[in-house]
Amino acid sequence: MTKQRIYLLIGPLLFVLCCLAIPESAFPALAERAAIGTVAWMAFWWVTAPIDYAVTAFLPIAINAIVTMCDMSAVISNYASETILLLLGASILTVSWEETGLDKRIAASLLGLIGDNLRIQLIFWFMLSTVLSAILPNAVVCATITPIAVSMLKYIGEGDIEHSRIGSKLLLYIAYGAGLGGLTSPLGGAMNLVTVDYLQQLTGKEYMYISWVIRFLPIMITLLVINIVFMIRDVKKSESLGGSKEYFRNEYKKFPPMSIEEKISLGLFAVATILAFTRQFYQTLLPGLKPAYVFIICAILSFLITRSDGERLMLWKSVQTKIIWEMIYIFAGGLAVGTLINESGAAERIGELVSGMGLTGGVTTVFVIVTVTLLMSDVTSNTATAAVAIPIVISIIKGMNLNPIPYVYIASVGVNLSYMLPTSIRAIPVGYGLQPKYMLKEGWKMTVIIITHNAAISLIADKIIKFKNGGVDEIIINKNPKRVEDVEW
Repeated sequence: MTKQRIYLLIGPLLFVLCCLAIPESAFPALAERAAIGTVAWMAFWWVTAPIDYAVTAFLPIAINAIVTMCDMSAVISNYASETILLLLGASILTVSWEETGLDKRIAASLLGLIGDNLRIQLIFWFMLSTVLSAILPNAVVCATITPIAVSMLKYIGEGDIEHSRIGSKLLLYIAYGAGLGGLTSPLGGAMNLVTVDYLQQLTGKEYMYISWVIRFLPIMITLLVINIVFMIRDVKKSESLGGSKEYFRNEYKKFPPMSIEEKISLGLFAVATILAFTRQFYQTLLPGLKPAYVFIICAILSFLITRSDGERLMLWKSVQTKIIWEMIYIFAGGLAVGTLINESGAAERIGELVSGMGLTGGVTTVFVIVTVTLLMSDVTSNTATAAVAIPIVISIIKGMNLNPIPYVYIASVGVNLSYMLPTSIRAIPVGYGLQPKYMLKEGWKMTVIIITHNAAISLIADKIIKFKNGGVDEIIINKNPKRVEDVEW
């Protein structure tokens, strides 16, 4: 029996084991255990790839049809959500770049601007994704930046992302940056707005967004440093993409003047991106014009515009073969399995188990909250995790007669960060060729680091362990650890 066939069998076996072996005392309902089993099945198949990733993405529908975990309409709706439409629209618009040759022009110009140093390239794309995601939905950011980066990679001969170390690293950290940036401000995503709503309920007054920025800025700086150090740890200072700034600038000069077709392709993408990024300025006037629909409208326009030779700028026959359908379906599958976890009651049950652990506050409680929320956000959407986890955290902490607000902020760290599985925005680079196996290989390390190196924890821990070059470098005894409630959040 081949390895691939063994992997095929292990997937459903994991599902059955979860249904039968998980104690009913912890998860009494079959639907809850089945939802956890579905996560295990999909995660295993995504990492081992015995079948196409897109096929695995449809497992929530198939399994829910046999073992009912929630209303099927709630599952199916994920495959035609607003975010899916956004990804489809963005994909269509970027196909026009390839059709007109705009992708090569953009790639050459970026390489001439940034240079070929691999460290600088990685930091540039990571920081760009992080900064934009601080004020914009991370799905929009990831969907718009990733194809631009892929165009550059194709130009330098690294377009086969699956077998490209450079391509894999770059796309992975675009996704990481988009996730991390959301932590910077409440505008970073709906998950933060959920948290803000609960904070307003707790305080009884309007929450000022600047308060979020002030409190999370030290944590953000720490996390940025951790991510960048981890990202470039195995990249030599001299390692390059090949060429130089001067070389790529000369290559750019060889391009003919930009054609009308290129201008139209660039213009449509720019209009869609700008309107998506500036929605707050017109949402009162046009409440229905959300980013997803902006991209769809601009995508439709690309099929209506006539080229200089009399042909249409875009034809569906050619476009449909170039759209990255796999990315769209993987993203949808991640949303769908998250729906199973939440609607089946499994997520709520996890919260109840945490509340029954006998936590009393302090560093142990912080550790548990960060761990649980981070892992939950890996298997479902960040917003869904916030909606489920935040009220549970509040309930647990109130039961200890402690101030819940510091712990809500702590939970927000885990809600915004996820590294291991191709769910949510991490499905986007996977659709472009990034291997989920590589994502898990790098992601579990980052998960451990984030859990154990949270900036807030160092203030309240009685022992701080510093690592260097894979080993323990220093152990610091904190003789006067602060209480969580005393930390200035």
